[in-house]
Amino acid sequence: MGQRITVVDAFTDERYRGNPAAVCVVGASASDGWMQSVAAEMNLSETAFVAPLGSEHGFRLRWFTPRVEVDLCGHATLATAHVLWEEGLLAPEEAAFFQTRSGLLTAARVSGGIALDFPVEPVREPFDPETKAELESIVGSPVRFAGRNRMDALVELESERVVRGLEPDFGRLARLPVRGLIATAAAEGPGFDFVSRFFAPAVGIDEDPVCGSAHCFLGPYWGKKLGLRVLRAAQVSARGGVIGIELKGARVTLIGHAVTTLRGELVS
Repeated sequence: MGQRITVVDAFTDERYRGNPAAVCVVGASASDGWMQSVAAEMNLSETAFVAPLGSEHGFRLRWFTPRVEVDLCGHATLATAHVLWEEGLLAPEEAAFFQTRSGLLTAARVSGGIALDFPVEPVREPFDPETKAELESIVGSPVRFAGRNRMDALVELESERVVRGLEPDFGRLARLPVRGLIATAAAEGPGFDFVSRFFAPAVGIDEDPVCGSAHCFLGPYWGKKLGLRVLRAAQVSARGGVIGIELKGARVTLIGHAVTTLRGELVS
């Protein structure tokens, strides 16, 4: 029998919306090269590989884009937890505990979907005027704020309309010394506090449909700006997605739904 693989749409309750992630439940012997090859074959933003560590230690979780392994991924973590419950590897009332490159992450079922406990990844420093001007040139729009955390750059733009219409220069964007670029603005309509899009050509993803880990940055940014601890965000990519956010000091809870779209088997 080959390796089972499941594709799950995350941060949505509709199939073929949100962000698709592939999930493989593997043994400890799965090699880095094999995992990277599978991720390249799946050609999704991320493919997650999860391995049981024993009943008291939870699971080892790793995430690969088609090109590289990444340090933190929200939508594929959401998808992985969904698969563990769906396949009976966790009881419905059990929380999932994941050992990852970003430390211990947890997932639990809540009334609003699945809640992820993640680290806050706040602004480390604003960019200098020269870098801000370069980012304005890359996105083709005036930038109200430009800064970065340990992974990504963030630019606040003038309006939701501008964010929706962005066509950044991916070649220049891929040369920036960051994983990706978050473009964001205050939401214009009711129901959401802010909107965003996420571009990461440097790691093989021109645009990530819904990026959970970007909201570890966006949550504290907009929480401070708006004076809110609980926020609701929309990622306004072509597929679209919805993320609930609750700020808890050095941690952030990200809440979303997930739906399975495909179950298959990788042939050895």
